[in-house]
Amino acid sequence: MYNIDTYGKPRLSSEAALQFPRLVDYISTIGHRHEWNDPQERKPMAMELVQGLEHVVRRDEPLANYSWFRLGGIADYFAEPTNTDELSLLVRRFRAAEMPIRILGGGSNVLISRPIVAGLVIHLATPDLRVAGHSLVAGAGAKLGHVIATAVREGLGGLEALVGIPGTVGGALRRNAASQGNDIGQWTGEVTVMTREGLVEKRNSEQLLFGYGHSNLDEMAILGGRFDLEPGDPSELTRRMQKNWIVKRARQPVGDLGHGRIFADPHGLTASELVEQAGMRNVEQGGARVSDRDANFIVTQPGATSDDILRLIERIREQVTMKLGLELELQLDVWH
Repeated sequence: MYNIDTYGKPRLSSEAALQFPRLVDYISTIGHRHEWNDPQERKPMAMELVQGLEHVVRRDEPLANYSWFRLGGIADYFAEPTNTDELSLLVRRFRAAEMPIRILGGGSNVLISRPIVAGLVIHLATPDLRVAGHSLVAGAGAKLGHVIATAVREGLGGLEALVGIPGTVGGALRRNAASQGNDIGQWTGEVTVMTREGLVEKRNSEQLLFGYGHSNLDEMAILGGRFDLEPGDPSELTRRMQKNWIVKRARQPVGDLGHGRIFADPHGLTASELVEQAGMRNVEQGGARVSDRDANFIVTQPGATSDDILRLIERIREQVTMKLGLELELQLDVWH
């Protein structure tokens, strides 16, 4: 069925490659620790990796439903741990096997371009949320919009300027989500993380660094955060939140089309304005199109592919550089 090539890796015969196209891609992505001489060897490895965790791990999970672009290949292993013990065990086992691990949150900031994502994809979706005095504690999987609405309802101010920013708390913390001169970092008192060794640790405000569009939270996973807010009148906070929401919603893509925000805003400018000035608003590439509401969003039509989006991104960057002399930095996380 297959041979071992000159580099010691399995290689399918041409006849088998036609019969088992998925196996071709799997072989191309496995690491040196995963070389095998019989497909049956994959079964015991899989059993050992997920033993006792069968209730949270699935094989060959389609990822399109977890991405705002509604595009994505298949995850070799896909897990939705229900607690930190399960998450820690998964991280330790897959790291010991030298298999790649990716963390997937709300999917608003990711483009999955591979047909098969090797290793483990961990979907953090537990929406823990509670109020403690003037603080709000939220799990990484909690939607940022829900966290803001809860804070406003409880008379806790500070986060309402961030309404309309898509995604989850984990993603907002990692990239320091910001709007109108406010950022999530300035309200963050503590963050709980999981290290690459599978250990749960806390980072207090003195250990946290938040900058423009980034933070020093580069551990395996962000598990949650505590936000120390200011008491305020719920009615006034609601009014401010609604005003911000109306302004932002008027510019974002609407409807059932897949979409995603592409570039980070340069200091003092917005990526949307730069894309417009470069003449790229509403430009199409295959099934992908620059939004006519906000030029920093790409929307997808039925039949669009990740290649369409990547080609359109390159066209935008080339035009902005050529016409304006600036280089746009991707905010989108591309899974190559």
